[in-house]
Amino acid sequence: MNIDEHIRKIIHVDMDAFYASVEQLDNPELRGKPLAVGGSRDRGVVSAASYEARQYGVRSAMSSALAARACPGLIFVKPRFERYTEVSKQVRNIFYEFTDLVEPLALDEAFLDVTENKLSFPSATLIASEIRRRIMLQIGITASAGISINKFTAKVATEVNKPNGQKTVPPEEVEAFLEKLAINKFFGVGKVTVDKMLRMGIFTGKELKQQSLESLTYNFGKQGKFYYDIVRGIQYSGVKSERERKSIAAENTFNSDIISRFRVIEKLDGIANTVEKRLLTSNTKAKTITLKVKYNDFHQQTRSKTMPIYTRTKVEFFPFLEELVELIDVEKPIRLLGISFTNFEKETTQVIEIPQLTLDF
Repeated sequence: MNIDEHIRKIIHVDMDAFYASVEQLDNPELRGKPLAVGGSRDRGVVSAASYEARQYGVRSAMSSALAARACPGLIFVKPRFERYTEVSKQVRNIFYEFTDLVEPLALDEAFLDVTENKLSFPSATLIASEIRRRIMLQIGITASAGISINKFTAKVATEVNKPNGQKTVPPEEVEAFLEKLAINKFFGVGKVTVDKMLRMGIFTGKELKQQSLESLTYNFGKQGKFYYDIVRGIQYSGVKSERERKSIAAENTFNSDIISRFRVIEKLDGIANTVEKRLLTSNTKAKTITLKVKYNDFHQQTRSKTMPIYTRTKVEFFPFLEELVELIDVEKPIRLLGISFTNFEKETTQVIEIPQLTLDF
Protein backbone atom coordinates (compact mmCIF):
# COMPACT_ATOMS: atom_id res chain seq x y z
CA MET A 1 0.00 0.00 0.00
CA ASN A 2 1.24 3.47 -0.87
CA ILE A 3 0.97 5.59 2.26
CA ASP A 4 0.96 8.74 0.14
CA GLU A 5 -2.63 7.95 -0.82
CA HIS A 6 -5.51 9.62 1.01
CA ILE A 7 -5.42 8.37 4.58
CA ARG A 8 -8.30 8.34 7.01
CA LYS A 9 -8.19 7.90 10.78
CA ILE A 10 -10.71 5.24 11.80
CA ILE A 11 -11.46 4.02 15.32
CA HIS A 12 -13.39 0.86 16.14
CA VAL A 13 -14.75 0.85 19.71
CA ASP A 14 -16.07 -2.36 21.23
CA MET A 15 -17.56 -2.53 24.72
CA ASP A 16 -16.07 -5.33 26.79
CA ALA A 17 -18.62 -8.11 27.53
CA PHE A 18 -21.26 -5.41 27.21
CA TYR A 19 -24.46 -7.05 28.51
CA ALA A 20 -22.61 -8.75 31.36
CA SER A 21 -20.72 -5.55 32.20
CA VAL A 22 -23.98 -3.59 32.47
CA GLU A 23 -25.42 -6.24 34.79
CA GLN A 24 -22.31 -6.10 36.97
CA LEU A 25 -22.46 -2.30 36.91
CA ASP A 26 -26.05 -2.26 38.15
CA ASN A 27 -25.60 -5.07 40.67
CA PRO A 28 -22.29 -4.81 42.56
CA GLU A 29 -22.83 -8.30 44.03
CA LEU A 30 -22.21 -9.74 40.54
CA ARG A 31 -18.85 -8.05 40.07
CA GLY A 32 -15.91 -10.40 39.78
CA LYS A 33 -18.17 -13.42 39.41
CA PRO A 34 -18.79 -15.68 36.40
CA LEU A 35 -21.97 -14.39 34.82
CA ALA A 36 -24.10 -15.40 31.84
CA VAL A 37 -26.81 -13.18 30.40
CA GLY A 38 -29.69 -15.16 28.87
CA GLY A 39 -31.11 -18.63 29.29
CA SER A 40 -31.19 -20.52 32.56
CA ARG A 41 -29.18 -23.33 34.08
CA ASP A 42 -31.30 -25.96 32.33
CA ARG A 43 -32.32 -24.44 29.00
CA GLY A 44 -31.81 -21.56 26.57
CA VAL A 45 -28.76 -19.94 25.03
CA VAL A 46 -26.12 -17.62 26.49
CA SER A 47 -26.40 -14.11 25.01
CA ALA A 48 -23.27 -12.79 26.69
CA ALA A 49 -20.69 -13.94 29.24
CA SER A 50 -18.53 -12.00 31.64
CA TYR A 51 -14.77 -12.38 31.36
CA GLU A 52 -14.82 -14.36 34.61
CA ALA A 53 -17.12 -16.89 32.86
CA ARG A 54 -15.08 -16.87 29.65
CA GLN A 55 -12.12 -18.22 31.58
CA TYR A 56 -14.12 -21.45 31.86
CA GLY A 57 -14.89 -21.52 28.15
CA VAL A 58 -18.36 -19.98 28.38
CA ARG A 59 -19.18 -18.09 25.20
CA SER A 60 -22.16 -16.36 23.61
CA ALA A 61 -24.44 -18.64 21.56
CA MET A 62 -23.46 -21.60 23.80
CA SER A 63 -26.35 -23.63 25.22
CA SER A 64 -27.05 -22.75 28.84
CA ALA A 65 -26.79 -26.40 29.91
CA LEU A 66 -23.33 -26.75 28.36
CA ALA A 67 -22.24 -23.43 29.90
CA ALA A 68 -23.41 -24.59 33.34
CA ARG A 69 -21.41 -27.79 33.01
CA ALA A 70 -18.31 -25.87 31.95
CA CYS A 71 -18.65 -23.45 34.87
CA PRO A 72 -20.51 -24.96 37.86
CA GLY A 73 -20.64 -21.61 39.68
CA LEU A 74 -22.08 -19.73 36.69
CA ILE A 75 -24.75 -17.15 37.56
CA PHE A 76 -27.57 -16.68 35.02
CA VAL A 77 -29.48 -13.40 34.70
CA LYS A 78 -32.28 -12.47 32.34
CA PRO A 79 -31.38 -9.94 29.63
CA ARG A 80 -32.67 -6.37 29.97
CA PHE A 81 -32.46 -4.98 26.45
CA GLU A 82 -34.08 -1.65 27.34
CA ARG A 83 -31.29 -1.05 29.83
CA TYR A 84 -28.59 -2.09 27.34
CA THR A 85 -30.09 0.28 24.76
CA GLU A 86 -30.07 3.09 27.33
CA VAL A 87 -26.37 2.57 28.14
CA SER A 88 -25.56 2.21 24.44
CA LYS A 89 -27.06 5.66 23.80
CA GLN A 90 -24.91 7.09 26.59
CA VAL A 91 -21.82 5.59 24.98
CA ARG A 92 -22.75 6.97 21.55
CA ASN A 93 -23.27 10.42 23.01
CA ILE A 94 -19.62 10.29 24.06
CA PHE A 95 -18.68 9.32 20.48
CA TYR A 96 -20.63 12.31 19.16
CA GLU A 97 -18.57 14.64 21.35
CA PHE A 98 -15.70 13.88 18.96
CA THR A 99 -17.33 13.27 15.58
CA ASP A 100 -20.70 12.90 13.85
CA LEU A 101 -19.22 10.23 11.58
CA VAL A 102 -20.30 7.28 13.72
CA GLU A 103 -21.40 3.95 12.23
CA PRO A 104 -22.95 1.64 14.87
CA LEU A 105 -22.57 -2.08 14.23
CA ALA A 106 -24.57 -3.16 17.27
CA LEU A 107 -25.45 -1.83 20.71
CA ASP A 108 -21.90 -2.52 21.87
CA GLU A 109 -19.66 -1.42 18.99
CA ALA A 110 -19.20 1.27 16.36
CA PHE A 111 -16.79 2.75 13.84
CA LEU A 112 -15.76 6.40 14.13
CA ASP A 113 -14.05 8.53 11.49
CA VAL A 114 -11.93 11.08 13.37
CA THR A 115 -9.84 12.35 10.44
CA GLU A 116 -11.49 15.64 11.24
CA ASN A 117 -12.92 15.87 14.76
CA LYS A 118 -14.81 18.38 16.83
CA LEU A 119 -12.04 18.86 19.41
CA SER A 120 -9.25 19.18 16.83
CA PHE A 121 -7.24 16.33 18.39
CA PRO A 122 -4.34 15.53 16.03
CA SER A 123 -4.00 11.92 17.17
CA ALA A 124 -6.58 9.17 16.63
CA THR A 125 -4.75 7.11 19.26
CA LEU A 126 -5.26 9.84 21.86
CA ILE A 127 -8.91 10.22 20.86
CA ALA A 128 -9.51 6.49 21.35
CA SER A 129 -7.82 6.65 24.74
CA GLU A 130 -9.90 9.66 25.76
CA ILE A 131 -13.15 8.02 24.59
CA ARG A 132 -12.37 4.92 26.63
CA ARG A 133 -11.50 7.08 29.64
CA ARG A 134 -14.78 8.97 29.42
CA ILE A 135 -16.83 5.78 29.05
CA MET A 136 -15.25 4.46 32.23
CA LEU A 137 -15.55 7.75 34.10
CA GLN A 138 -19.09 8.69 33.04
CA ILE A 139 -20.69 5.25 32.73
CA GLY A 140 -18.50 2.85 34.69
CA ILE A 141 -17.74 0.11 32.15
CA THR A 142 -14.70 -0.62 30.01
CA ALA A 143 -14.18 -0.56 26.26
CA SER A 144 -11.47 -1.65 23.84
CA ALA A 145 -10.47 0.07 20.62
CA GLY A 146 -8.61 -0.46 17.37
CA ILE A 147 -7.18 2.44 15.37
CA SER A 148 -6.07 2.35 11.76
CA ILE A 149 -6.63 3.63 8.22
CA ASN A 150 -9.82 1.68 7.45
CA LYS A 151 -12.68 -0.14 9.15
CA PHE A 152 -11.37 -3.65 8.51
CA THR A 153 -7.93 -3.11 10.06
CA ALA A 154 -9.35 -1.08 12.96
CA LYS A 155 -11.83 -3.83 13.85
CA VAL A 156 -9.17 -6.54 13.69
CA ALA A 157 -6.85 -4.41 15.83
CA THR A 158 -9.50 -4.09 18.55
CA GLU A 159 -9.09 -7.75 19.45
CA VAL A 160 -5.34 -7.49 20.08
CA ASN A 161 -5.46 -5.94 23.55
CA LYS A 162 -8.94 -6.86 24.75
CA PRO A 163 -10.31 -6.35 27.33
CA ASN A 164 -9.85 -2.71 28.34
CA GLY A 165 -7.04 -1.96 25.90
CA GLN A 166 -6.37 -0.59 22.45
CA LYS A 167 -4.11 -1.17 19.47
CA THR A 168 -3.00 1.31 16.80
CA VAL A 169 -1.90 0.12 13.37
CA PRO A 170 -0.44 3.22 11.64
CA PRO A 171 -0.38 3.46 7.82
CA GLU A 172 3.18 2.23 7.37
CA GLU A 173 2.52 -0.92 9.46
CA VAL A 174 -0.81 -2.04 8.01
CA GLU A 175 0.46 -4.57 5.49
CA ALA A 176 2.96 -6.15 7.88
CA PHE A 177 0.22 -6.41 10.55
CA LEU A 178 -2.18 -8.13 8.15
CA GLU A 179 0.48 -10.48 6.77
CA LYS A 180 1.03 -11.91 10.27
CA LEU A 181 -2.71 -12.23 10.98
CA ALA A 182 -4.16 -15.75 11.12
CA ILE A 183 -6.74 -16.17 8.40
CA ASN A 184 -9.49 -17.05 10.89
CA LYS A 185 -8.94 -13.61 12.47
CA PHE A 186 -9.85 -11.79 9.26
CA PHE A 187 -13.08 -9.92 9.94
CA GLY A 188 -15.83 -11.01 7.54
CA VAL A 189 -14.20 -14.30 6.54
CA GLY A 190 -16.63 -17.02 7.62
CA LYS A 191 -15.88 -20.53 8.81
CA VAL A 192 -16.66 -22.18 5.45
CA THR A 193 -14.31 -19.76 3.66
CA VAL A 194 -11.63 -20.21 6.30
CA ASP A 195 -11.79 -23.99 5.89
CA LYS A 196 -11.44 -23.62 2.11
CA MET A 197 -8.48 -21.24 2.48
CA LEU A 198 -6.76 -23.63 4.87
CA ARG A 199 -7.14 -26.42 2.33
CA MET A 200 -5.50 -24.09 -0.23
CA GLY A 201 -2.54 -23.54 2.08
CA ILE A 202 -3.64 -20.04 3.12
CA PHE A 203 -2.99 -19.85 6.87
CA THR A 204 -2.12 -16.17 7.35
CA GLY A 205 -2.39 -12.89 5.52
CA LYS A 206 1.04 -13.58 4.05
CA GLU A 207 -0.19 -16.61 2.10
CA LEU A 208 -3.36 -14.78 1.14
CA LYS A 209 -1.28 -11.93 -0.28
CA GLN A 210 0.65 -14.40 -2.43
CA GLN A 211 -2.55 -15.39 -4.23
CA SER A 212 -3.25 -13.70 -7.56
CA LEU A 213 -6.46 -11.77 -8.13
CA GLU A 214 -7.42 -14.32 -10.78
CA SER A 215 -6.99 -17.22 -8.36
CA LEU A 216 -8.98 -15.57 -5.59
CA THR A 217 -11.76 -14.58 -7.98
CA TYR A 218 -11.89 -18.10 -9.40
CA ASN A 219 -12.14 -19.68 -5.94
CA PHE A 220 -14.26 -17.11 -4.09
CA GLY A 221 -16.16 -15.21 -6.78
CA LYS A 222 -16.77 -11.50 -6.18
CA GLN A 223 -15.40 -11.81 -2.64
CA GLY A 224 -12.02 -12.68 -4.15
CA LYS A 225 -11.44 -9.02 -5.04
CA PHE A 226 -12.28 -8.04 -1.45
CA TYR A 227 -9.71 -10.51 -0.06
CA TYR A 228 -7.12 -9.35 -2.59
CA ASP A 229 -7.58 -5.70 -1.59
CA ILE A 230 -8.04 -6.03 2.14
CA VAL A 231 -4.79 -7.89 2.80
CA ARG A 232 -3.06 -4.94 1.10
CA GLY A 233 -4.79 -2.45 3.38
CA ILE A 234 -7.19 -1.29 0.67
CA GLN A 235 -10.80 -0.68 1.62
CA TYR A 236 -13.02 1.82 -0.14
CA SER A 237 -16.00 1.63 2.21
CA GLY A 238 -15.95 4.61 4.57
CA VAL A 239 -17.79 5.18 7.84
CA LYS A 240 -21.50 5.46 7.08
CA SER A 241 -23.04 7.76 9.64
CA GLU A 242 -26.65 7.23 10.69
CA ARG A 243 -26.75 10.68 12.16
CA GLU A 244 -27.15 13.88 10.20
CA ARG A 245 -25.63 16.92 11.81
CA LYS A 246 -28.48 18.75 13.50
CA SER A 247 -26.65 21.54 15.24
CA ILE A 248 -23.30 22.98 16.24
CA ALA A 249 -23.38 24.70 19.59
CA ALA A 250 -21.47 26.02 22.59
CA GLU A 251 -22.69 27.26 25.94
CA ASN A 252 -21.39 28.42 29.29
CA THR A 253 -22.80 28.18 32.81
CA PHE A 254 -21.47 30.98 35.00
CA ASN A 255 -20.16 30.77 38.56
CA SER A 256 -22.18 33.88 39.40
CA ASP A 257 -25.24 35.27 37.66
CA ILE A 258 -24.80 38.06 35.15
CA ILE A 259 -27.00 41.10 34.63
CA SER A 260 -26.99 43.86 31.96
CA ARG A 261 -26.70 43.89 28.19
CA PHE A 262 -22.99 44.72 28.37
CA ARG A 263 -22.19 41.61 30.44
CA VAL A 264 -24.32 39.42 28.19
CA ILE A 265 -22.51 40.63 25.06
CA GLU A 266 -19.17 40.20 26.79
CA LYS A 267 -19.90 36.57 27.66
CA LEU A 268 -21.38 35.82 24.24
CA ASP A 269 -18.20 37.09 22.63
CA GLY A 270 -16.20 34.28 24.24
CA ILE A 271 -18.84 31.63 23.45
CA ALA A 272 -18.91 32.85 19.84
CA ASN A 273 -15.17 32.20 19.55
CA THR A 274 -15.75 28.58 20.56
CA VAL A 275 -18.67 27.96 18.22
CA GLU A 276 -16.82 29.66 15.34
CA LYS A 277 -13.94 27.23 15.84
CA ARG A 278 -16.36 24.29 15.74
CA LEU A 279 -17.95 25.55 12.53
CA LEU A 280 -14.54 25.94 10.92
CA THR A 281 -13.37 22.53 12.15
CA SER A 282 -16.49 20.82 10.79
CA ASN A 283 -16.02 22.61 7.45
CA THR A 284 -19.65 23.67 7.28
CA LYS A 285 -21.76 26.83 7.11
CA ALA A 286 -25.10 27.50 8.75
CA LYS A 287 -27.92 29.95 8.21
CA THR A 288 -29.99 29.83 11.42
CA ILE A 289 -28.56 31.08 14.71
CA THR A 290 -30.19 30.53 18.11
CA LEU A 291 -29.50 32.27 21.41
CA LYS A 292 -30.21 30.19 24.52
CA VAL A 293 -30.71 31.84 27.91
CA LYS A 294 -31.27 30.18 31.27
CA TYR A 295 -32.14 32.47 34.18
CA ASN A 296 -31.31 31.92 37.85
CA ASP A 297 -34.84 30.58 38.44
CA PHE A 298 -34.03 27.94 35.76
CA HIS A 299 -36.57 29.37 33.35
CA GLN A 300 -35.17 28.90 29.85
CA GLN A 301 -35.68 31.08 26.79
CA THR A 302 -34.49 30.79 23.19
CA ARG A 303 -34.54 33.26 20.32
CA SER A 304 -33.64 32.36 16.72
CA LYS A 305 -32.95 34.16 13.49
CA THR A 306 -32.38 32.88 9.95
CA MET A 307 -29.63 34.97 8.41
CA PRO A 308 -29.61 36.05 4.74
CA ILE A 309 -26.35 34.14 4.12
CA TYR A 310 -24.71 30.88 5.16
CA THR A 311 -21.83 31.65 7.49
CA ARG A 312 -19.17 30.09 9.67
CA THR A 313 -17.30 33.20 10.91
CA LYS A 314 -17.90 35.29 13.99
CA VAL A 315 -17.50 38.60 12.13
CA GLU A 316 -20.48 37.63 9.96
CA PHE A 317 -22.85 36.12 12.53
CA PHE A 318 -22.21 38.19 15.67
CA PRO A 319 -24.29 41.22 14.54
CA PHE A 320 -27.31 38.91 14.22
CA LEU A 321 -26.59 37.55 17.69
CA GLU A 322 -26.67 41.09 19.06
CA GLU A 323 -30.10 41.53 17.49
CA LEU A 324 -31.31 38.47 19.40
CA VAL A 325 -29.99 39.90 22.67
CA GLU A 326 -32.50 42.74 22.25
CA LEU A 327 -35.28 40.15 22.45
CA ILE A 328 -34.39 38.77 25.90
CA ASP A 329 -34.63 40.15 29.42
CA VAL A 330 -31.06 41.19 30.23
CA GLU A 331 -32.00 42.75 33.58
CA LYS A 332 -32.96 39.40 35.06
CA PRO A 333 -30.10 37.34 36.55
CA ILE A 334 -28.75 34.91 33.95
CA ARG A 335 -26.89 31.70 34.84
CA LEU A 336 -26.30 30.24 31.36
CA LEU A 337 -25.85 31.48 27.80
CA GLY A 338 -25.54 29.38 24.66
CA ILE A 339 -25.23 29.80 20.89
CA SER A 340 -26.26 27.14 18.38
CA PHE A 341 -26.40 26.88 14.59
CA THR A 342 -28.77 24.83 12.43
CA ASN A 343 -29.91 24.86 8.79
CA PHE A 344 -26.59 23.80 7.28
CA GLU A 345 -25.40 24.32 3.73
CA LYS A 346 -25.65 20.80 2.32
CA GLU A 347 -22.85 20.89 -0.19
CA THR A 348 -20.27 21.87 2.42
CA THR A 349 -21.11 19.12 4.90
CA GLN A 350 -19.50 16.36 2.87
CA VAL A 351 -16.47 14.57 4.24
CA ILE A 352 -13.29 15.81 2.60
CA GLU A 353 -10.37 13.47 2.09
CA ILE A 354 -7.22 14.59 3.87
CA PRO A 355 -3.94 13.51 2.24
CA GLN A 356 -1.02 11.90 4.06
CA LEU A 357 -2.08 12.08 7.70
CA THR A 358 0.75 9.85 8.82
CA LEU A 359 1.92 11.91 11.77
CA ASP A 360 0.31 11.71 15.21
CA PHE A 361 -1.70 8.67 14.21
